[in-house]
Amino acid sequence: MMDKILIADDETEIRSLLKLYLENEGYAVAEAGDGQEALKILAGGDISLCLLDVMMPEMDGFHVLKEMRKNNNIPVIIISARDTDPDKILGLDLGADDYMIKPFNPLEAVARVRSNLRRFHALKGDLQPQTGKIIELLDLKLDTEACILYRQGEKIELTSNELKMMELFMENPGKVFTKEKIYEYVWGDTYVVADNNIMVAISKLRSKLCDDPSAYIRTVRGLGYRMEKE
Repeated sequence: MMDKILIADDETEIRSLLKLYLENEGYAVAEAGDGQEALKILAGGDISLCLLDVMMPEMDGFHVLKEMRKNNNIPVIIISARDTDPDKILGLDLGADDYMIKPFNPLEAVARVRSNLRRFHALKGDLQPQTGKIIELLDLKLDTEACILYRQGEKIELTSNELKMMELFMENPGKVFTKEKIYEYVWGDTYVVADNNIMVAISKLRSKLCDDPSAYIRTVRGLGYRMEKE
């Protein structure tokens, strides 16, 4: 079945450019010029991934994301000119899977669409049977099948990206991972741009784990990140 991508952006030129590249890669494409229209299309249930602008009329992208996450777990890639860390953290907190800053290379957008879809289908079991496992480290227990992390018995809900990050860290305690390696493992594609999405994603994950940002995942200056052993 062909994946269908929703491009929700009030700029016609951006929608047309993305549509051209995505259709050239074999995807079906739907378009929305405002937030309300995007929600109507998403309610139809045949969308596989959404490219979502933040600053749209009728309803902004953050509100669209908040509404759709009530009953829809498809991948969402935010595309926005708003490049501050608080905006990125808000988007990830509301359930976005990725965040791209305008202007961007359409080839990079296609690559991110492809990697997010590949990971989503794999987690659903569309590509191959998935074997759930339990990983325990320190006072943490990760259930990879249920996508739930427990800290001292308390449940912590994770996004698909956060699940992959915790799986990587908890299976390799004490090992330092560069941003490039984390990106390639979590997003399932080659690290193509030096942005701070990894830093923001790590920050959001840390805030879920503990009030102390370095209690579990420590920054190794100039190298990357590692999960503490003890």
